[in-house]
Order: sequence, then C-alpha cells, then structure tokens
Amino acid sequence: MRFIVKSFSTITVLFLLALFPSAAQDTMIGLEDLRLPGLTEYASPENRRPLALGEVTDITLSARLTNESDTIQDGIVWRVFAPEPDADGKLPLVATAEGGTSGLSLPPGSYLVHAAFGRAGATKRITVNGGPQVEQLVLDAGGLKLNAVLPDGVPIPAERLRFSIYEDKADERGGRALIIPDVRPDTVVRLNAGTYHVVSTYGSVNAVIRSDIRVESGELTEATVEHRAAQLTLKLVREPGGEAIADTAWSVLTETGEIVRETVGAFASMVLAEGQYTVVAKNRDRIYQRDFIVAPGLNQVVEILPEDLLMPGEDELANHQASLD
Repeated sequence: MRFIVKSFSTITVLFLLALFPSAAQDTMIGLEDLRLPGLTEYASPENRRPLALGEVTDITLSARLTNESDTIQDGIVWRVFAPEPDADGKLPLVATAEGGTSGLSLPPGSYLVHAAFGRAGATKRITVNGGPQVEQLVLDAGGLKLNAVLPDGVPIPAERLRFSIYEDKADERGGRALIIPDVRPDTVVRLNAGTYHVVSTYGSVNAVIRSDIRVESGELTEATVEHRAAQLTLKLVREPGGEAIADTAWSVLTETGEIVRETVGAFASMVLAEGQYTVVAKNRDRIYQRDFIVAPGLNQVVEILPEDLLMPGEDELANHQASLD
C-alpha cells in the first residue's frame, strides 16, 4: 500500500471551503445526524425563531479556521443551546442560523454556541448580559481531499471508488466511530485538525486500503492511495472465446477458502485485490472449478471451459462436450 499526502496553505483551503461551500462537500449527512463536538444529545425546539420575550441582546457570531485566517463567509450552521440538560438529558436548542457571520437576539443568560462547518465544529460557552455583543469561534479545522490510483498512477474510474472516514482511535473491540461514509474522490471534506483513519474501497468486494491521514489546521491535505487490484470478468463457455452460458451461479474464493463474492448470471464482473483465487461455477447440475491469479492493474476475462468440470472421467467429459455441442 502506498499513499501520497500533499498540504496546501490557508489561502488555498479558504478559497475551496469558503468560496464554494456547497461544491466543496456534497456528501454531507443530514444535520440531524451531525455529531457535535463536546455536546451531548440535544432536543429540537418547537419554535426555531430566536427567543423574543422580555429584554434581549443582539449577538454577532463569526468563525475562523485558525487564529490567523480570515472570517469564514458562508457555509456555517450555528446552533445555540441552553447549558443545562432537560428532563430527557438533552440540551435544549433555543436558536439556529446559517451562513457566515450571523446575528441572533437572546435574553440575558448563559448559552453554548456551536458552529458546524461541514464536519468541522467548535463549541463556546457565552454569557449574555446586555448590550450588543460579538463572539468569535476558532474552528481549528482544515480540508481533506482523497483519491486513489492503480500502479504506475493509472486512474481508477470515480464511480467505482469510495472513501469512508473514521476516528483515529479504536475502541476496546478494535472498532472505530464512522464520521463520514461514501465520500466521492476529489471531494473536499471539512474536518477538525487531527488524525483520521481513512478506508478506500475500489469496487465492492475486497479491494480495500486503510490509511491514517493527518489534517492540519488551515490547510488542505490531498491524499492519494494506491490500490493493487484489477477488474475481472468471469464467464462459462463451450470453447475459448465462445458465448457466455446464461443462468450460471458463481462463487469466488480466496486462497484460504474464504468466499468473497457470489452471484448469478452469464457474466460475473468484479474488482478483486491482487492474489490467487478459485472460481466455482454451477450450471444446471454441473459444477466447474478453476484457479486464477489477479495481478495489480491487469484487467482480464477468465473463461471457464468444459475441461474445468469437476472430477470428470474421460467418457463423462466426452458426453458433456457432446451435450454442449
């Protein structure tokens, strides 16, 4: 496995994340599924308008990626919570806003303000006393853009490639919390600075690469992994180069006997990681078996022939060939 990581400056990441927020990340999960850093579960308000009973204070909210970067102009979701959980143990959500710099009106009191920028976020406790007030949050965040290639830099079709981003630390069972699933290649994902466990999947079988990648605050990190895999097409034929026989059941096994793919049809197309495999094909009451090798980047068609019939005697093989003809 090989991966290349590139980092770009704060100016670059701000251009990509702030100027084109919707284009930069089109794989976001719904806001109701957003895991808010440092906050417990919260209760949705019956009315999302700012509270307006009694004396209120105008609050201006803004956010930056780093202490030195410019204010983010768009793409932020602001949430204001009461600081104490309700009877259900959830923080009451009292106000929301979207955009860049945003204004809210709040009664005097203590609140938790959360700014979400993609999957990056920060929380700040504020106290509203009266009079106009300005609050700024520093997200300590950057961007991550992922891609993958085959050996010698051969590109992989984007529709066959997906990434999942997990937390770096594993639990006692070795599992990691999933942060973002199904990320498309060359998509800029906004994340808090830190190390993440990235899983790259080519196809849908076993071509999987795992990498730990560091996201720096105020920078865009580009990471490219290398898949050692190939596209395979399996078919049962009466003769080399012949037409595929329909209604064939396929099982593909690794060298250790693990079944990695089962399907039915004239063809069985899949992406497999490099290695040695065995394919078992069943058509009617006949079972065929053949070993084959997957070489990285070498797409191929594997034909199952009459001589691959399991344990045939000479007369049985002759009769089988005659029945196929």
